[in-house]
Amino acid sequence: MTAARGGGRRPGARGRAASGHAAGGVGSGSAGKGPGKGGAGKGGAGKVGLGKSGVGGSRDVTVRVKTARGRTSSSQRWLERQLNDPYVVESKRQGYRSRAAFKIIQLDERFKFLRPGARVLDLGAAPGGWTQIAVARVGAPDRGAVVGLDILPVEPIAGAMLIEADFMAEDVPARLKAALGGPVDVVLSDMAAPTTGHSKTDHLRIVGLCEAAFDFALEVLAPDGTFVAKVFQGGSETALLARMKQAFRSVRHAKPPASRSESAETYVVATGFRGVSEPE
Repeated sequence: MTAARGGGRRPGARGRAASGHAAGGVGSGSAGKGPGKGGAGKGGAGKVGLGKSGVGGSRDVTVRVKTARGRTSSSQRWLERQLNDPYVVESKRQGYRSRAAFKIIQLDERFKFLRPGARVLDLGAAPGGWTQIAVARVGAPDRGAVVGLDILPVEPIAGAMLIEADFMAEDVPARLKAALGGPVDVVLSDMAAPTTGHSKTDHLRIVGLCEAAFDFALEVLAPDGTFVAKVFQGGSETALLARMKQAFRSVRHAKPPASRSESAETYVVATGFRGVSEPE
């Protein structure tokens, strides 16, 4: 669901590290290697060195930010966290669009769903970190294919088709199916609704986005396909998980090391799509 769908339409959704979820423009290209136009940096699809931090070459020196006029204490804490976050440092070094790239790397290294030649749909693609990893790991466009969608514009990523649109808009499912051109092997959803500050409301909105992504996945996944989506711990997703268990052979929760420990986010990884048709 996208950052729109309010008032009669579905609630808004946001991509990772951004306030929307679809992917900018519509474009494709050959899978580049460098960080330039969406390449995944050196060895983008390769394995990441996993230490305690989950990345290699992180700094031990703590960076302190001097107080600046006009900067709030919360802004200063955020800036210090960014400067001292090894995943932020490593994502810049490797040319990834965001630290979230390491989340999908870690999930894939555990569950192995981004196989060479796979066809992937990335919902909530902005700013493009997950799309970069998907392109590199499946070998798009020469072998696999990757389509990313977000309500926010996303800079072109070589090897991926990017669509800027509201996932919850009435015409978007048809547009996505046309772009996909057939069944897909993996549906990824890192969509997140704009927060309200009310934890229960925010949780329900995230569950709603996950549910919408799951409903679409049921329509486009190939047999034995995989569905990966962000959820937040809160308990209201019980009914959705029950539906997933009917449609997939395995449904697991996972919190990758790159997910901040203080965050309530976790991911559900459903593998072995059985093509279960649900009653109307």
